[in-house]
Amino acid sequence: MARAWIGTSGWVYPGWRRHLYADAPVRRWLELASRTFSALEINGSFYTQIKPATYERWRAETPDGFGFALKGHRFVTHYKRLRACDDSIALLRGQASGLGDKLAAVVWQLPSNFVANAERLADFIRALASWPVRHSIEFRHASWFTPETAAQLRAANIAVCQSDAPDFPLWDAVTADFVYARLHGHTRKYASSYSPASLAAWARSTERWLGEGRDVHVYFDNDAEGHAVRNALDLRALVEGTPRTRPETGTWRGATLVRPPPSWGPRATTSASARRGAESRSSRSARDPRR
Repeated sequence: MARAWIGTSGWVYPGWRRHLYADAPVRRWLELASRTFSALEINGSFYTQIKPATYERWRAETPDGFGFALKGHRFVTHYKRLRACDDSIALLRGQASGLGDKLAAVVWQLPSNFVANAERLADFIRALASWPVRHSIEFRHASWFTPETAAQLRAANIAVCQSDAPDFPLWDAVTADFVYARLHGHTRKYASSYSPASLAAWARSTERWLGEGRDVHVYFDNDAEGHAVRNALDLRALVEGTPRTRPETGTWRGATLVRPPPSWGPRATTSASARRGAESRSSRSARDPRR
């Protein structure tokens, strides 16, 4: 049966104490996030080499049925620009093997100034064949949005990453037996919240794709002000037809209230403006270096 994987891009954000973690220690953030969302996108792998033992620990700390999406290293996409990258792909595959069957997909983000190159894409697709997991490519230049590119992807069952942001175009082609979407913030990249109408539209699309037998991955990257947490929970509730639930910890108001353990209660704060300023500063300092 087709499944929707809905979550956020990353989870290590001190600014999310107000929205999700409250006073929980940092070592429990993945545990809490993995019990709040059905999947999470690993963004640190775009910037750095993550140790195999870390991936193994992440697998152990998350519940059965949970999934990870992994972001491919920028050395492949931004430095080599898809050329002769067999060894780099093999390296990442080996490092991430500790995720086991919890690795649900790998997404490769191309630079916004990388124009279409059919030969380069063909070489990359050939190299990806050595890693039998679902792959998606986030194209940020409209020159790729052609029937020829779609045909290359469709032949290899590689998904177009439907990427929503104010400063690069979205390609809504469906080229695989699954769909992958990254929602960066429609009006303010990495910051703005998605409106109820936008979330309803994404829910309708998700339901349609599920009805076609396709798994669907949706990850919210509008993390700067904590909207990713609320938007992901709202979308999941719309797709599942259930009330929006409050996270196990955190202070925001949901439709269904769950009392957090006393030791993880809301933290004392000063004024609302001071709270927002502190959150903004801490969120920026903790952002994954993935852009």
